[in-house]
Amino acid sequence: MSHTPLASDPVGIAATDLAPRLRLALVRLARRLRSEQADAGLTPSMASALASIERAGPISLGELAAVEQLAPPSLTRIVGRLEDAGLVERVIDAADRRIARVEITDVGRRLLHKIRSRKTAFLARRLSKLTDDERAVLADALPLLEALLDGEIR
Repeated sequence: MSHTPLASDPVGIAATDLAPRLRLALVRLARRLRSEQADAGLTPSMASALASIERAGPISLGELAAVEQLAPPSLTRIVGRLEDAGLVERVIDAADRRIARVEITDVGRRLLHKIRSRKTAFLARRLSKLTDDERAVLADALPLLEALLDGEIR
């Protein structure tokens, strides 16, 4: 594995030195993983909304807009495209017929599974090229990365 050390003394690595390099690596990795869904015909926004619908659905468009941090008109267009593709369906709320909730279809679930499998396979291929020690370093770093994501750093 080739990389440039941040500092000769790892104890002295400043957050301001690490942040730009970590940001770039994560952005590039996320972009590469997104390319694994390209042939699925989904934009990143569509894939994200579909995953949120799977996770939280059935969900109202307003709730989904909040989860996705999108303006309601943009989200409505995205859901319309997902619905046209047969990946989601709108279901009228039994308690309040003015509210439509969106839920994932079996076709949508299968597509998400395919996308996730491709992304996992890509990472597995790359990880298999690392040594056992290098994979151990990444495994040890995962709880820290997850804590950064969740904002739960001590």
